[in-house]
Amino acid sequence: MRRNKQWDVNKAMLLSRLFQFLHCAGKACAIPFLTLYLRHLGLTASLTGIIMGTKHFINLAWAPLSGYFAKHYNKRRVVILSSLLCSIGAGLLLLLIPPADKATMTRYCNISAFAGFGLPKTAEDTINYSQLGNTTMTVHAFTTLISPTALSKINTKHIATAGAGQTLNDAILATAAASKHEVKRIAHRQSHRENHKNEEGADIPDNSDSKRSVRSGSLKTGSAHGQKPTDVVLEVQHQLFFLVLMAVALWEVLAAPLEWTVDDGLYEYLDFVDATDGYSQHWIWGYLGAACSACGVGLLVSNLDCLLNVHIHRSAVHFYSYAILITLTLLTGTFLPIHVNRKREQTNKVLKALHLISNDGRATLCALTAFIVGAVSSTVENYLFWQMQDKGSSEFYMGASIAIKLFAEILLSFFSDKILKTVGQSGTVALGMLCMAVQCLYYSFLWSPWSVLPIQSLNAFSNGALWWALNAHCEDVSTPGMERSVQRVFQALSLGLGAGIGSLAGGFIASRFSLEVLYRAAAVVLVIWSVAFLIVQSRIPRQKKVNYSQLLAADNSDLSDTETDQERDWLVKAMKDEIENNSW
Repeated sequence: MRRNKQWDVNKAMLLSRLFQFLHCAGKACAIPFLTLYLRHLGLTASLTGIIMGTKHFINLAWAPLSGYFAKHYNKRRVVILSSLLCSIGAGLLLLLIPPADKATMTRYCNISAFAGFGLPKTAEDTINYSQLGNTTMTVHAFTTLISPTALSKINTKHIATAGAGQTLNDAILATAAASKHEVKRIAHRQSHRENHKNEEGADIPDNSDSKRSVRSGSLKTGSAHGQKPTDVVLEVQHQLFFLVLMAVALWEVLAAPLEWTVDDGLYEYLDFVDATDGYSQHWIWGYLGAACSACGVGLLVSNLDCLLNVHIHRSAVHFYSYAILITLTLLTGTFLPIHVNRKREQTNKVLKALHLISNDGRATLCALTAFIVGAVSSTVENYLFWQMQDKGSSEFYMGASIAIKLFAEILLSFFSDKILKTVGQSGTVALGMLCMAVQCLYYSFLWSPWSVLPIQSLNAFSNGALWWALNAHCEDVSTPGMERSVQRVFQALSLGLGAGIGSLAGGFIASRFSLEVLYRAAAVVLVIWSVAFLIVQSRIPRQKKVNYSQLLAADNSDLSDTETDQERDWLVKAMKDEIENNSW
């Protein structure tokens, strides 16, 4: 006689939580910092927006399609392990792409104390690697690379008395506190002298003064071949753009099937063993892993030298950490509980979910809200670290900002039911959008490296509470068994379509105007839509929902024999209302 298979639910929940923790931890090491790395490579905001938008569009189309095939052919575990393994290599592939010029890799290094003069922590190594190889640097190159804050602390008397070929070491030893304007004047005079020599055709000796940056070398080579310097720069940047676009697209194609397939497999497993109560709190473990890893890797990177060696920027540590954690996730994935469902679904739940949303006015309005929220959120995620970097923030502050907002959502989740009952679903959605508008407006006025941290706690409302309310709307419009499908449509509209279009639009706005204008425009859009949402929502009639479980549990003895009693029976009225609503 065949023995029944034993199901260890507690072990399955432990493995799934560990998998969620490690996977989200690995993603948080690299994905939030991806746009920052693209900036270090030399891409503009508009090109970065195109790359991120393409990434979101690929996820929108490929994730559900690959999840369907994995379920149809019962290959979920193969898809999960293959996706994890291939995404490791695809993520590291980005590190093989060279920057537009080596100076861009060190241009945004954090300014910290160096020998007490406020110079970059690795100023000497940075300058030697980016422009001179192992040679020395002139005072002019030294003054043009260091930030105005550091320039204001240099003793111009020592620099003025130095020769034109004075090395960087001598210049640093000669520094003290002095005037910023004098250094600029000396740098301008030295630059004018060199330009005058070039115009007269004088040969530049092959010493430290003749060394130029990679970009300058590229421009001279292009000019020698009859090309304009700007054309050469654009050509190099376009080549870099297409290489990065292909690498990111490949990475997303390989990684997109993972989350959808794991989510399907876990839910069906818990549903089979009648333990779906633990599924609703599953996201907390992912948030904990993401918060810890983002803060940890940020602290690690911010304490490293700007360049690990001649060709590797310290941002590569983000991708190395990603590879390590995804490898651990791969090991956990071999034991991940997955239920093989032999039943074939006769109907397409996605199409049915779209039908349910389109037939309900309130659900349609909430779907449009999810789209707008996704578009605005993508601009925040794509360029917030750029804005922080411009204010002098290190990777530690960036990672801490991620940790604060995730921990805030976790803490507020324990009061989610109370908030929805007190404020209401529509009020919570409007409150979340207003909180997001306040955040965007605040981001446009950052004044210090740490100034972003206090406002991140509002993410508990701008993301957490807002999505709790939207998911509650999904449950209201859904028929039994369709809740997850309707929620996935909302997430696709927000995190897929909305995020993709928002990335494209945000990149062009940031390039055409500025990051400050981008965030203020996003705040205005959110305020206008939150008011419009409340007005339109209040004018849409709420459709009555039939509780099918009560209909099935109804006792036949409650049904009256007379026609008059049947007209007053709640069962008959509910069924008539349902028929009228469907026909309308």
